[in-house]
Amino acid sequence: MSALRFSGPVLPDGEVREVYVVDGRITYERPAGLAGAESAGEGWIVPGLVDAHNHLGLEDGGAVDEAEIERTAIADRDNGVLLTRDCGSPADTRWVHEREDLPRLIRCGRHIARTRRYLRNYGVEVEPDGLLDTVTEQALDGDGWVKLVGDWISREEGDLTPSFPADAVTAAIEAAHAQGAKVTAHCFGEASISPLLDAGIDCIEHGTGLTAAHLEQMVARGVALVPTVLQTSKFPEFVSAARDKFPTYSATMESLYAGRREVLMNAYDAGVALYVGSDGGGSARHGVLHEEILAMAAMGLPNEYVLGAASWRGRSWLGWNPGLDEGDPADFVVYPRNPVEDLSVLAEPSRVVLRGKVVA
Repeated sequence: MSALRFSGPVLPDGEVREVYVVDGRITYERPAGLAGAESAGEGWIVPGLVDAHNHLGLEDGGAVDEAEIERTAIADRDNGVLLTRDCGSPADTRWVHEREDLPRLIRCGRHIARTRRYLRNYGVEVEPDGLLDTVTEQALDGDGWVKLVGDWISREEGDLTPSFPADAVTAAIEAAHAQGAKVTAHCFGEASISPLLDAGIDCIEHGTGLTAAHLEQMVARGVALVPTVLQTSKFPEFVSAARDKFPTYSATMESLYAGRREVLMNAYDAGVALYVGSDGGGSARHGVLHEEILAMAAMGLPNEYVLGAASWRGRSWLGWNPGLDEGDPADFVVYPRNPVEDLSVLAEPSRVVLRGKVVA
């Protein structure tokens, strides 16, 4: 029998321990009959990071090939991301499940958007009368999640508007839940959110239009928020690009940008469960979850809270072992300094261990 041995404080409790990896799993007892264990690293040991809003297989213009999917998945992995929730991709990434050297993947399938009301070649575009059947199809095709585009610019109205009417949203979310799938939605503005919350949605992406009443409802119903602050920091670019043609939309996005920190901190103060997503894919980069973590902390969230959201709490939310208990799969990252005290160390992992193997 052979084993790898790591040592150092193990988060979240910070207890200094000897961690052995045998047959891909964690043990804190020196394996019987083991003559010696290879010392594989010392440092702060953190359960594998979670990118809760990623678009593996997507770039500007649509789907990418398998070589590019592999490259971007490795970039995320080497950044410490060992569990990814894909939040919509036009590429078929099911094959990633078979690769033990790539992060564990939870697929949402394709975005579901209103006809001609989203980015071209990204999602399935339907009218309200086709929403229920499309959601059912995507629920059956994904890994337990469905992604709606809750709002987007209406060129006729010149502003953000909800993608679908409330009755269609309600029926669609009920259909997804009947298939055992949870539902999340892209929401920038305010108007789309109440119908989604009333319908029993499970998560909101971005959420810059959330009001106090929305936050109260989210806490009561256990609805999560993935704020993607790197993405919402781009709102001034959207404003500048649209100002001449869509001045009302530009004013809306300008207002949402101005209030985004207050919304985020109000969500935190209210007790909404927050998780961390890079929005990697499309125009965004992969391998930068640490930047999203730092950006959330810069908004005012406590370091330990954001790290937990990107690690042990995020893993638990998505149905994976939250920590590194006896017998758990060995998915963890080792850092040379305490990330709770210095989040910048997340950019420089010493070791990345996935399925019991040192992969970076």
